[in-house]
Amino acid sequence: MLTNEQLLAAHKANVDTLLSLSATSLDAVEKLAALNLEVTKAALGEASAKAQAALSVKDVQELFAMQGDVLQPTAEKSAAYARKVYDIAAGVQAELAKAAEAGFADVQSKVTALVDTAVKNAPAGSENAVTLMKAAVAAANDTFENVQKAAKQAVGAAEANFATISSSVVAAKPAGRAKRAA
Repeated sequence: MLTNEQLLAAHKANVDTLLSLSATSLDAVEKLAALNLEVTKAALGEASAKAQAALSVKDVQELFAMQGDVLQPTAEKSAAYARKVYDIAAGVQAELAKAAEAGFADVQSKVTALVDTAVKNAPAGSENAVTLMKAAVAAANDTFENVQKAAKQAVGAAEANFATISSSVVAAKPAGRAKRAA
């Protein structure tokens, strides 16, 4: 049975976790808003400059050349924006994973203590039930660890794929400029 102190400590820990996760979420929203504001300002400035340049074009060839110069930086900027958004999301995911792991570790220790108490108070002849309970707890722990490993591998694979895509966008820049120069 839980004592009042244990119950109060559990509630305090839950509130602290909730406040921490709320602060992390608000920080991420603030970073996304700042990023979007920065990107919007830059886009408006560039659009204005490109519009002024388009109005000063003297022939069709200049217009087509200018159109080609607009597309490549857009792809690079989109990749950079996506990378920044991914970094923000990865930070939030890491904080959530840390909180989930801490919560699971707490639950795991409480379940282990409960099993140990049950083993001590088990009547004679209940060894099979105790063994079964210990096996179930061990299986649950193993499952959680496997899920954690799989999630970390998936995050690693996503980061590698994102890095590959980002580098291919950057690598495409010189090739695109070389074609126009030829």
